[in-house]
Amino acid sequence: MQFKVPQFLEIEDKIFGPFTFKEFVYLVGGAGLCYILFKLLGLFLGIIPILIVAGLSAALTFYHPNGKPFINMIEAGIKYALQNKLYIWKRRVNKIDGKLQKEIKATAELKNETMNQSGVKLSGSKLRDLAWSLDVLDFQKEDNNS
Repeated sequence: MQFKVPQFLEIEDKIFGPFTFKEFVYLVGGAGLCYILFKLLGLFLGIIPILIVAGLSAALTFYHPNGKPFINMIEAGIKYALQNKLYIWKRRVNKIDGKLQKEIKATAELKNETMNQSGVKLSGSKLRDLAWSLDVLDFQKEDNNS
C-alpha cells in the first residue's frame, strides 16, 4: 500500500486572501496596535510610534529577504546582539594562579632561548648567494629533465 507524501512542506497555505495566517496576524496586530496608540496618544504625539509599528508590521508581512520571512532576520539580529562574541585577534586574559603562571613564563623563556640558540643567522650577502645557488640548481634540474 502506497502512502502519499506531502510535497512543499516549507510553503505555508494562503488562508486570508493572499496572506498566510502569520502574515494576517502581523497585519491585524499592527493595525490594532496603531489604533490603540492613536487613541492613547493622539495624532500629534503618536505619529512616530504609529509609523514605527506600521513599518514593522508591513515589513513582517511583505518583506522576504532571500525568500525567508523577515521575522527570521530579526531573530538572528537579536541573537547576534545578545551572544558572546569571539574575537580571535584579541588576547584573552585568563585568571591563573601564581604557580601555574610562573611555570608558563619559565616555559616561554626557555622556548625563546632555544629558538635564539638554534636560529641560523644569515647576512644579506649570504642570503643572496643562497638564493642564487638555489636558482642555478633549479635551472640545472630543468635542463637535465628536458
